[in-house]
Amino acid sequence: MEDLKIALEITKVNRTALRKILDHYSLEQLNTIPKGFKNNLFWNIAHVVVTQQLLVYGLSNLEKNISDEWIDLYKKGTSTTRNATEQELEQLKEYLFSTIEQTNKDLDASTFKTYTPYMTSTSFELKNLNDAFHFNNFHEGIHLGYILALKKAL
Repeated sequence: MEDLKIALEITKVNRTALRKILDHYSLEQLNTIPKGFKNNLFWNIAHVVVTQQLLVYGLSNLEKNISDEWIDLYKKGTSTTRNATEQELEQLKEYLFSTIEQTNKDLDASTFKTYTPYMTSTSFELKNLNDAFHFNNFHEGIHLGYILALKKAL
């Protein structure tokens, strides 16, 4: 369990960096898709929140801590289809940390009992919750890099 707590702390560090981006850029900038890109800053940040919930809660057969609408808009295979609203921006800021806080509470409560193995698009098989936590940080790191490239293109 200590390994999972450390992985969750790493996720928090990344989420703090993402929050700074949300606070630093206007909604218009967050919604802008620069030439040569298919998604915007908002989509990428929402996508990492959704992915964590799907990898950790969905594959553990537990109820996710975000709405189905968010999952449908930002899951793997989606792309930016519309501009996010100010209300959605506030919701994303909340989701960034509330989802991680709930994951921490659920770890402490031993809520996670089962895990359905899953082959990722990078051909890495997630066999258990430990794999999911570590792969999630890898995934968030990929998107942080993409976000940094998006920032330069704005």
